Order: sequence, then structure tokens, then C-alpha cells
Amino acid sequence: MRIAVVALGKIGLPIAVQFADSGHEVIGVDVNPRTVEAVNAAREPFPGEAQLQEKLTELVPAGRLRATTDYAEAIPGADAVVLVVPLFVNDETWEPDFGWMDAATTSLSQHLTAGTLVSYETTLPVGTTRGRWKPMLEQGSGLVEGTDFHVVFSPERVLTGRVFADLRKYPKLIGGLSDEGAQRAREFYEAVLQFDERPDLPRANGVWDLGTAEAAEMAKLAETTYRDVNIGLANQFALFAADNGIDVYQVIEACNSQPYSHIHRPGIAVGGHCIPVYPRLYLSTDHDAEIVRTARQLNASMPERLIARAADLLGDLSGMTAVVLGAAYRGGVKETAFSGVFPTVDALKARGANVVVHDPLYDDDELRALGFEPYALGGPVDLAVLQTDHADYRTLAPADLPGIKLLVDGRNATDAATWAGTPRIVVGRA
Repeated sequence: MRIAVVALGKIGLPIAVQFADSGHEVIGVDVNPRTVEAVNAAREPFPGEAQLQEKLTELVPAGRLRATTDYAEAIPGADAVVLVVPLFVNDETWEPDFGWMDAATTSLSQHLTAGTLVSYETTLPVGTTRGRWKPMLEQGSGLVEGTDFHVVFSPERVLTGRVFADLRKYPKLIGGLSDEGAQRAREFYEAVLQFDERPDLPRANGVWDLGTAEAAEMAKLAETTYRDVNIGLANQFALFAADNGIDVYQVIEACNSQPYSHIHRPGIAVGGHCIPVYPRLYLSTDHDAEIVRTARQLNASMPERLIARAADLLGDLSGMTAVVLGAAYRGGVKETAFSGVFPTVDALKARGANVVVHDPLYDDDELRALGFEPYALGGPVDLAVLQTDHADYRTLAPADLPGIKLLVDGRNATDAATWAGTPRIVVGRA
């Protein structure tokens, strides 16, 4: 098949590589010329994705994968077009911002030819594929969906850093706007993906047709919103436990020993492209989902709550030097999307602290580009807030932070024995 993949980001590029590695001719479209240049030079444009560089080195010189900024070069005559364009959410209104996806869909429609399958993999509010993309594609192309071309929704379900493994591990969900479109999608994904055996699943791992685009849209929102609500519940338990002399981690371990309990871990922040965002996409169409709204608000409040607790213990933070340990949103991943570092820094600055940031994955210039003053371990500090559970921080000791008066461990990552004698707050512990 000839396949076009629109948007070669941290999900889109590995997906394009997967298709090419399955024996198909793939052309990627991206608005960033530097990304296109890197791909065509068989050079990964971002670090950290397992096997990506090795596969680029093999596939690009073989002519199986190339990239362009020109839709007119990629879309006409494609058997399938897969879109993995970012969808943003307004921080104030919590409403989806379709700007980038509208632009991509419009450009795609202007070059769409008959016989093409169009699959949206970007997570969407329920009803978007049918109510927004279908009419836009028909208007721009002059073609009729369901007759001249087919549209399906098939959410990506992978985690950056392990995309290729996740593509094999999890069922590929599809939902078409017609029976024929769904059948085309099944045949397409069965030709470009390979699946691990999963005896734990209720049916064979592979392509799972959920019957409608709306069901597939909801499935992706539901599985990610579940995680945010679960973390919100864990954080609620953690706040109560800390106020009542209880170790919430012992409680969670005990609960999860019973097969019907799957309580997640509490923490200072929920970051990344998915978990903080998709509950808001769900709320954009289910305005009555108060449990979702409450969990999202509680999780977003955790940095402020922990900094307030630190201020209660230390008194006025004005003039104190506070280091936030970790800019990344999760350990081992060089990504700051919706990272807790931003609200944590804001909460400290609001109390007059002089704030610096450390992260083993970022150099000083990169931290400054993010708007932070960099810090090197060994420099004097008054307060440290562990925001990211990097492996490096598990062996952190008071000697690494000379003069420290209080450690706020927002990830339960440090060793209690190592910190004996130094005041320490751990989320979920008294």
C-alpha cells in the first residue's frame, strides 16, 4: 500500500516507521521543515524512542519512508491517510482547540482522491469524526464519504519511548462511519500491525471493531479519564492519610492485594499530553460528569497544596532559595508537556521564593529556554521540591543540597533512612 501519515511527532513518526517496516510505501507530512529534513536524512528528530533510529537507518535509504511539507506530494493516490495531529485544550475554558487539526484536515481535503481510507488517530471529543471531519473532508474534496472515500476513528494507545512495543501489545480499536469503512480499516490495520498473544484478554489481540466512531472515541477518552479519576482518588486518600498519621502507601498496597482494587499512586502532579488533557475533552461533551471534573481539579491543585504545607512548616518563604527537582513530567522522559514543574514554580514564586530548577535530562540552556534558572546539585538551598521521579533522585541525600531545611518529596522517591534528621514531607505520609 501507499500510505500517508500526517504529523511526524513523537507518536506519528514511529507509527509511520511501523507502517514502512511492515512492507509498505510511506510518506509523512509535517509542517516543520527541520523534522522533514531529519527524517529524510534518516536521523531521529527527537531522542528517547526505542528502536526508532535503527529503523530509520534501515527504511529511509531503502526508499520505504520519506517526508515532505507538501500535502500535494503525499495525499493524492494514497490508499490510506492516517492523521496524528495534536489537539489542544484551552487552559481557561477547558474547551478543545481544533486549530491545528482543522488546518490539517482542510489541507488533506484539497488533495483527497477517491478510494482513500482516512483514519484519525488523535484523541477526540465524542462525535468529532462524524460531526466535524466528515463534512470538512466532503466540502474540501467534493467527494462523498461512504461512497468515494471512507473515514474511521482509530485512537493511538501508545506511550512515548515504547511505541513499537505498545503497538504490538494493545488491541487496535477502530470505529467507522459505515460498515464498509470499518471493513477497510480492519484490512488496513491488519496489514500494517503485528500483535502479541494476550491470553489475558477476553478475545484475541488484534483489530477490535467497536461498531461506531463514537464508541471508539469514547473508549480512548474513558481509558485515560479513568486514570486521572483514579489518581484523583489516590490523592484524596493521600491528603487525608497525611493529616491523620497514616501511611497511604501501606493502605494502597493492602487494598490492591484484593483483585477488585486497582488504586493508583498519589503524586504532586499529573503531566503529559494525555492524562491532564483527555478528561477535559470528555467534559466538553459530557458537562454533567462531576466526578471527572472534581478529580481533574484536585489533581491540578496538588502542587499548590504541597507548597502551602511547606510554607506552613518553614514560615515565610520570601528570600529563600527553592529548587524544584525535575522539569520533565515523568521520570526518564525528556518532555515537559503539562509538567508539574510549572505550577510548582509558580506556587513557590507567589510566596516570594527564589526558584531554581534541576533536571538530569536537561542542560542549563534548555532549562533557561523553558523559563527556569538552572541549578547544579551541591549549591546551597533552603527548600527542595522533588517533582519528577527520575532514577537519579532515588539516591538523593542532604549532602547534595547543602543547607536544606525541608525536602518536599512529591513522588515518594527518596529514602527515609538517608533523610533521617532532615525535615521531609512525603505526599501521602504524615
